[in-house]
Amino acid sequence: MQLSLWFVVGVVVWLGFSKHYFSSLFTQPARQIGVLSCALIFTTLWQIRAGILPGLELHILGATAITLVIGWRFALLSAMLASLLLVVFSQLPISLFSLHLLFTGFLPILISYGIFVICYNLLPRHFFIYIFVCSFLCAALVSCLKIVSLSAFHYFNGTYDWYELSENYMYLCAIIWFPEAMLNGMAISLLITYRPHWVKTFYDKDYLDS
Repeated sequence: MQLSLWFVVGVVVWLGFSKHYFSSLFTQPARQIGVLSCALIFTTLWQIRAGILPGLELHILGATAITLVIGWRFALLSAMLASLLLVVFSQLPISLFSLHLLFTGFLPILISYGIFVICYNLLPRHFFIYIFVCSFLCAALVSCLKIVSLSAFHYFNGTYDWYELSENYMYLCAIIWFPEAMLNGMAISLLITYRPHWVKTFYDKDYLDS
């Protein structure tokens, strides 16, 4: 199972690698600061967690806002750096590194960006749609999907039975969705109000001029 998780992580990293994007990190200090700042935000959010059963922690993800701010490729890099920091500071066992990175970092980031792309192409490009759908509702959905997907993994892996998962973990979707949505929605609202040029996926000509 560990090999399978590492294989999936490797595939995501390979698909997300772009020489053009990552070479810009060496020429644009602002992007370096952005990636490192987001990695520190991830680290802070992910180490503040609660849980009843081992491997079934509950915490704020922050993936939707960071994906909208720096894009999915750099968000993946920030997630990897944050997970490494958690391992270095003994907040995450190395044996759970791939599992944590995949379900807490990569999956929420990719879902968040996928929802943004769908909204951008199918919905009216409106300021409030960007805030409410791409940020608020997306973050709520991502937090629930993370819990459901991690529960499914542990169930099919035989770590926990369905009763343990439903009674001790899955019901937390009803608790975490609103704080997750509120935090991400507020962060994006403040950024596009005062620092819209910091948000990579917010295009003035589409969301304001229209």
